[in-house]
Amino acid sequence: MMWYILIVGILLPQSFAHPGFFTSIGQMTDLIHTEKDLVTSLKDYIKAEEDKLEQIKKWAEKLDRLTSTATKDPEGFVGHPVNAFKLMKRLNTEWSELENLVLKDMSDGFISNLTIQRQYFPNDEDQVGAAKALLRLQDTYNLDTDTISKGNLPGVKHKSFLTVEDCFELGKVAYTEADYYHTELWMEQALRQLDDGEVSTIDKVSVLDYLSYAVYQQGDLDKALLLTKKLLELDPEHQRANGNLKYFEYIMAKEKDANKSASDDQSDQKTTLKKKGAAVDYLPERQKYEMLCRGEGIKMTPRRQKKLFCRYHDGNRNPKFILAPAKQEDEWDKPRIIRFHDIISDAEIEIVKDLAKPRLRRATISNPITGDLETVHYRISKSAWLSGYENPVVSRINMRIQDLTGLDVSTAEELQVANYGVGGQYEPHFDFARKDEPDAFKELGTGNRIATWLFYMSDVSAGGATVFPEVGASVWPKKGTAVFWYNLFASGEGDYSTRHAACPVLVGNKWVSNKWLHERGQEFRRPCTLSELE
Repeated sequence: MMWYILIVGILLPQSFAHPGFFTSIGQMTDLIHTEKDLVTSLKDYIKAEEDKLEQIKKWAEKLDRLTSTATKDPEGFVGHPVNAFKLMKRLNTEWSELENLVLKDMSDGFISNLTIQRQYFPNDEDQVGAAKALLRLQDTYNLDTDTISKGNLPGVKHKSFLTVEDCFELGKVAYTEADYYHTELWMEQALRQLDDGEVSTIDKVSVLDYLSYAVYQQGDLDKALLLTKKLLELDPEHQRANGNLKYFEYIMAKEKDANKSASDDQSDQKTTLKKKGAAVDYLPERQKYEMLCRGEGIKMTPRRQKKLFCRYHDGNRNPKFILAPAKQEDEWDKPRIIRFHDIISDAEIEIVKDLAKPRLRRATISNPITGDLETVHYRISKSAWLSGYENPVVSRINMRIQDLTGLDVSTAEELQVANYGVGGQYEPHFDFARKDEPDAFKELGTGNRIATWLFYMSDVSAGGATVFPEVGASVWPKKGTAVFWYNLFASGEGDYSTRHAACPVLVGNKWVSNKWLHERGQEFRRPCTLSELE
């Protein structure tokens, strides 16, 4: 049942918002297997029902032949003592057996299985979270609704389409967030698909109801009035639309009278309301961040590019890498971002993922004011922490980082493993604590985060880049590689050019693991300098 509320003379559909929620790719693949099991159970139930109906059908056919013969000469038929006995037997016994067969519930097994599996099903928060992820991807990658609806996304293996019901649902999710920009886009898409002849349980009246209000909220009164009239052509008795029509006409008449006494310029200012675009949040660098996510970043000059090299790195004559040096590539100059190729094997990746999967939880950040760990809308991923002592592979990975960076990992944080599903992201942030966060890592007692090491443990079909908005760098995921950069200058001052972000995953699945190395223990490995910016 849809409830409605009245606001400033205009009726609008009321919905209830749910907080955003994230489900990792790992959990969603489990749901695929769960759904497959349920389909198998459902087919078993259908087979049981078909067998049951087949038995009933045979009964009906046999009795149809028998009663057809008997009704032609009832007295002669029951005059035969065998027929009389069998008639008594059928009516007293066999029809009761048939009744029991008809009443037998063949769904017990399926219902029982469904009840058990339902505890693992997504809830309303998960569904809303998935819808918000689609809207986020739409904005970040400049996708129009038709492209998404038709499934024409880059790198997709399994093309899928959105129905009118799906588009309508996305529009409603946007509506509950008072995001009338996306409400309009998706309700218009639903309307187009209905106009194209798609059969749907959603009618045009319902779509126009939301669409006209979303348009009104964005200041386009003329279009809102036109859509309301279109709705009333389909349903002249629509109470809310009739009320809105009168209200819109009243507002337009009022504005028209006001315009008569104003100059042309002033009239334009009063009657023309600026149409809102996509929601703009607190991030001042959002436009730059999203451009980098799309691969539209700043291009280096040829002079700067000539200073970037590929090389073999032996870890400053480390015995482990003298005969088999690591492959290094300069990704960026300032800040210096280095990529190591073929630095973690597929076998090691699988072990790390298997260790992490049972522990994956919604990623948190430390509140700079309270110090408490909390989930936030701008970091959407699942993460787990792995210690070196619990598995030799993790210990070996930690030592590899130490050998190649020359930094002591004994004071580093544990290896963090993160999984970004569809729409998963971490908006621009610093890894190090700024001067206004003096107690950020106080409990660790190891100083600030001097450097970041980031393993890419999967390829990503589309999206998912690591970008640095301050300098315009984009680093794209490549399985088996790792990137490394210093967060602090040698003086200990923070390098603000290292502000970075994990772009939303458009298509695919992104696994990463990172090691945050701290200041303590690096005194003789990376000596301080007198200059703040060195």
